[in-house]
Amino acid sequence: MRILRYEHQQHVKYGLFQDGKVQALGGDPFGTLHPERSIDLSEVRLLAPCLPSKIVCTGLNYQAHIREMKMPAPTEPLIFLKAVSALNGPEGPIVRPEMSKRVEFEGELAIVLGKVCKNIQEEEARKVILGYTCFNDVTARDLQLKDVQFARAKSFDSFACLGPWIETELDPDRVRLTTRLNGQIRQDANTSDMIFKAATLVAFVSRVMTLFPGDVITTGTPSGVGPMQAGDKVAVEIEGIGALTNPVR
Repeated sequence: MRILRYEHQQHVKYGLFQDGKVQALGGDPFGTLHPERSIDLSEVRLLAPCLPSKIVCTGLNYQAHIREMKMPAPTEPLIFLKAVSALNGPEGPIVRPEMSKRVEFEGELAIVLGKVCKNIQEEEARKVILGYTCFNDVTARDLQLKDVQFARAKSFDSFACLGPWIETELDPDRVRLTTRLNGQIRQDANTSDMIFKAATLVAFVSRVMTLFPGDVITTGTPSGVGPMQAGDKVAVEIEGIGALTNPVR
């Protein structure tokens, strides 16, 4: 099942994407839903598929990316927060801030929580996950290196690209992830190469903070991260989900 969030005729609603159409839904995916009319996908504007109270990101979770960044491998998940004001949806422009000279893409698989959870075990994680979506952890790399910590470099408006929808039926630990810049593949990996798997990340984060429906946990980026310029278009595609595309300005 593919759950999306969209704008149509100045109204924002949740829906299901099936057979090329949007099945409008009353309510939201974290409560009670009831089907309404169908709309052509071309008639709606897709939005970020959820509104998280927090975006918890994972760093250095692919071996090749660790080597690329010349960093030691973590012994436990390296997590940080990205401001929810950075949230961006499908086709939303990534805006390069004036204070950065090097803005980079980082294609990732994102986990969307479906239930409140705290202090859960790995074997319980699948019960609290609503589904998975594509994420671009846009980063001002020069500021990240300058600041050491990540808050400024990761949290500019438009830097948390999420979408196009939430796929509820997916094996998150064995799917291909590709990132294309202007149609050229720059990242190509499989989530089987992740050090810490999806269930491990959910359980770990839940021991740090309470997770709420709609919260997002990202799973880290593979090797191949690189800069984007104004006029570029970046697309993060995950097998079994689809592609999240954003222009750069």
